[in-house]
Amino acid sequence: MKRKKPSKKADLSRADFLKLVGGAGIALAAAHGTPARAAAAGPIARKIPKTGEPLPVIGLGTWQTFDVGNDAGERAPRRDVLRVLIEGGGKVVDSSPMYGSAEAVVGDLLADIGRRRDVFIATKVWTSGKDSGIRQMQASAAKFKSPVIDLMQVHNLKDAATHLATLKTWKAEGRVRYVGITHYTSSALADLMRVMEREPVDFVQLAYSIGIREPEQRILAMAQDKGVAVLVNRPFEAGDMFGRVRGKQLPAWAAEFDCQSWGQFFLKYVVAHPAVTCAIPGTSKPSHMADNLGAGRGRLPDPAMRRKMAEFWDRL
Repeated sequence: MKRKKPSKKADLSRADFLKLVGGAGIALAAAHGTPARAAAAGPIARKIPKTGEPLPVIGLGTWQTFDVGNDAGERAPRRDVLRVLIEGGGKVVDSSPMYGSAEAVVGDLLADIGRRRDVFIATKVWTSGKDSGIRQMQASAAKFKSPVIDLMQVHNLKDAATHLATLKTWKAEGRVRYVGITHYTSSALADLMRVMEREPVDFVQLAYSIGIREPEQRILAMAQDKGVAVLVNRPFEAGDMFGRVRGKQLPAWAAEFDCQSWGQFFLKYVVAHPAVTCAIPGTSKPSHMADNLGAGRGRLPDPAMRRKMAEFWDRL
């Protein structure tokens, strides 16, 4: 069940695309047996605490999956991933200069389909020094063909004090809408918390999954207390979690929270936490994007069910 990189292929036909888009809503719900009323209700959204702006709880990460350069054959399915995301009600697309050509690929593909205004672009600054940071952020804006970046994050806290000072000015000037910090390891959670204590950041991005539950101990509660939105990276642990459930059936009780796949099982656990604003799993397959979006529809597990899910996972 581990998701594999697709081979080169042309864009989806209109019929296939509509099936996938419907898959993020009513059509896929019917195919999977999910009640149509759950799909028709639309995607679940959470408000950014500092402003109240709503974001759908399922977005898209681009690490590895969108680093395909100018290869037209490789770009085609990524274009469809973005179309499925948007037409299925998703919004957040997260990238970084660290991700090779991903920023440029996303920028070009959004321009191709004319949908830049329909997405919430989150990217990062990943360098040392004020001038280098400014040049890198300017380059990111150019790649996205967007004078304003929705969310600029300090990647892995690299030279965080320097870049956050710059971003405070940029936010005041309207060059970025929100400011955040990121990391991808549990060992860095204390560092993220220290920055959250002293800096008025709008977002924190961290690794969190049903298998990596350390954020539940302190930082998620802190984010709620301080009004900091939470983006979740690695909700599938880079795909490794699918190997653990290969050949296994979903438990029957997963239907109680409108769950139809292991991907949705993992994502619903994450986004059911009230501190989480949006999970950003990466994919290069439109079908996986549609399935991921299904996790942001219908019912979410309550606290008792989340405990049951975690206990089930620990026994696998």
